[in-house]
Amino acid sequence: MNAFVDVSFFPRDAKPLTSYRKFWAQRFGTAPMLPMSREEMTQLGWDSCDIVLVTGDAYVDHPSFGMAVIGRMLENQGFRVGIIAQPDWTSAEAFKALGKPNLFWGVTSGNMDSMINRYTADRKIRTDDAYTPGDVGGKRPDRAAIVYSQRCREAFPDTPIVLGGIEGSLRRIAHYDYWSDKVRRSVVVDSKCDLLLYGNAERAIVEIAHRLAAREPVQQITDVRGTAFVRRQGDESAQGWFEINSTSVDSPGHVEAHINPYLMISDQAREQGATCAREEEAKEVANTHNAQNVESDLSAAVAQARAVQSAIQPLTFVPNPALRGKGTHKVPPRDKSVIRLPSYEQVKSDPVLYAHANRVLHLETNPGNARCLVQAHGEGTTARDVWITPPPIPLTTAEMDHVFDLPYARSPHPRYADEQGSHDHTTKIPAWEMIRFSVNIMRGCFGGCTFCSITEHEGRIIQSRSEESVIREVEEIRDKVKGFTGVISDLGGPTANMYRLGCKSPEIESACRKPSCVFPGICQNLTTDHGPLINMYRRARNLQGIKKILIGSGLRYDLAVQSPEYVKELVQHHVGGYLKIAPEHTEGGPLSKMMKPGIGTYDRFKSMFDKYSEEVGKKQFLIPYFIAAHPGTSDDDMMNLAIWLKKNGFRADQVQTFYPSPMATATAMYHSTRNPLRKITRDSEKVDVVKGDKRRRLHKAFLRYHDSSNWPLLREALKAMGRADLIGNGKHHLIPSWQPLAEDGYQSARRKNSTGAGANSSVSLSTTPKRSVPPKKGQILTQHTGLPPRKKG
Repeated sequence: MNAFVDVSFFPRDAKPLTSYRKFWAQRFGTAPMLPMSREEMTQLGWDSCDIVLVTGDAYVDHPSFGMAVIGRMLENQGFRVGIIAQPDWTSAEAFKALGKPNLFWGVTSGNMDSMINRYTADRKIRTDDAYTPGDVGGKRPDRAAIVYSQRCREAFPDTPIVLGGIEGSLRRIAHYDYWSDKVRRSVVVDSKCDLLLYGNAERAIVEIAHRLAAREPVQQITDVRGTAFVRRQGDESAQGWFEINSTSVDSPGHVEAHINPYLMISDQAREQGATCAREEEAKEVANTHNAQNVESDLSAAVAQARAVQSAIQPLTFVPNPALRGKGTHKVPPRDKSVIRLPSYEQVKSDPVLYAHANRVLHLETNPGNARCLVQAHGEGTTARDVWITPPPIPLTTAEMDHVFDLPYARSPHPRYADEQGSHDHTTKIPAWEMIRFSVNIMRGCFGGCTFCSITEHEGRIIQSRSEESVIREVEEIRDKVKGFTGVISDLGGPTANMYRLGCKSPEIESACRKPSCVFPGICQNLTTDHGPLINMYRRARNLQGIKKILIGSGLRYDLAVQSPEYVKELVQHHVGGYLKIAPEHTEGGPLSKMMKPGIGTYDRFKSMFDKYSEEVGKKQFLIPYFIAAHPGTSDDDMMNLAIWLKKNGFRADQVQTFYPSPMATATAMYHSTRNPLRKITRDSEKVDVVKGDKRRRLHKAFLRYHDSSNWPLLREALKAMGRADLIGNGKHHLIPSWQPLAEDGYQSARRKNSTGAGANSSVSLSTTPKRSVPPKKGQILTQHTGLPPRKKG
């Protein structure tokens, strides 16, 4: 058994979540489900709610849903919490359903950014929504965080609004908005919320709730980590801060000249690039590079050293005169320093300044050394500053256990049940179905992939649960969750195999400003021991009543290959025929902009995967995921990827086109054509950005080279690229030179499973319309690659 051991020894100067005095309303006890109506409040004996949470998702009382976590966390502190899920936003009436909150509104768009939830990467409206009963789209507005906040203000104008969730996290400063193709203001300004909480907000929301309950005005709560708020320029509450212009953040500060105590004075002068005939001149050279007024200290030190030498006495350590000047260059204390980013008006009109601001924001994400950020919005009398405090202090293992051990019902609210009282049919919520039998074991990701938003939201420091807590949840699923068949669908998190991995040194961890611990290579200070994860896998799969533990989270294979024992355990016991991993590309150009490892690491992992599968007589497949049209990707890069796919027998069906999410580093590349992974200047590296529908379609077509509807576009492109040699009917050709006479169009497996070449295939040569025939059970291809179905039994 493992004790409550923190992965990270990160210094946590924060009040523990369990140390607060409970609010008086704890006497009402724990609700079986947080109420969504007045009738449910009456059954609980409540006359009002202390806090009302508004969310764009259906209410599922499960620790994978943000509103459930925040609601149960506040309930544990003694507050009465109600939930308004997916309200009718066309008026404020739906927001009055639970009455006026005594303390504040908590607002979120849901587990996804509302624009990403509503639109595809090609800006087409989705017809589905995995967080809505029945998978029905259109149940939340565009930019839901803004709309919900405005309706809350309209319903009860004097009640504070606390905004949170992924949409708030990704839009806390001026950000590029892909859907309108322009830079928008901070969501704090547009939503007119009183406070924005970014990241995992348990620590912040608990502190704010207790302070508001103590009747502290919300305008005075400006010192909570992980928050953003608006201040008028010149506000007295901003006095006492040392302001730093962001253009100086990337430049080294004053560096004291170092004097080697083992050199004579004349040698020291030569080390500084000067020559002299007298030792007194050498002292002047050294003093020029160090603090002033150290001449007397230097002379005294030299005289003392000579006296020691002449007396032939034991070695005596003498103070280094160079260090006497330390402190003459005063550095403002980090906890009272604020970095001023270029204003909204500047980043809106200048893409280079936008890339610079994005780079600075990502440099200030380590809770151990991050400073406050401030960005001006507006000019003249309308000018105001958006302040962003440093990221929240990571939760300890004990606190993580506390959060996940709260009394979740682990099911959707009863109001979503169908006529039979079931959630498994017409009112099924796909997002809940996906995580229904899964267990989240950790938070955070130190991979730093530039297209991903996990780092901006959860941070780079891994926060892991204890093994005991994870095993308790597995047993609870086994014993209490309806429909459980003995298979745990996932033990994972943002990444499958970062459990209890972290920096070897607390000092280095709290001072590090690297965007990734694994790019361009694995940091020498990073622990890669998968032992605790292996032990947990083995313990979980040996529990009575557990038939299989699958790993559904994305695997970081560059870390996995560091532990062959982990790969063996994973492959032989936790793969259900297919394992998904994400090389994302094969070419160095785009991979360097993604901060992903080279394809050679994938090949190494695949050889281990095949070896361990063969040892136990299993035929298993890797499912690699790739991204089309990522910044830094040329047409040649996509062509080479398509050649690699065909050579390795992959027919990618469900293709991911780069989606510029707010605040991601890759999005800054997309908008500015600059690379924020390096210092930004007017002459800094430019990035090849794939814009325009035609070129984005071409890159996507390369990934789906097997789709005959893409062949005309690919033929045209290959000829223009001088690669007509790839067009032909041989095995070494990428696409054929002929085109089907009749094309029913390629059938995506997202909506309906593909059956390959046949009656309804896009490669059929017949001109006679064929009636669609449903695939027989067991004969369908996988939705990801077109590999043959795994054999069962």
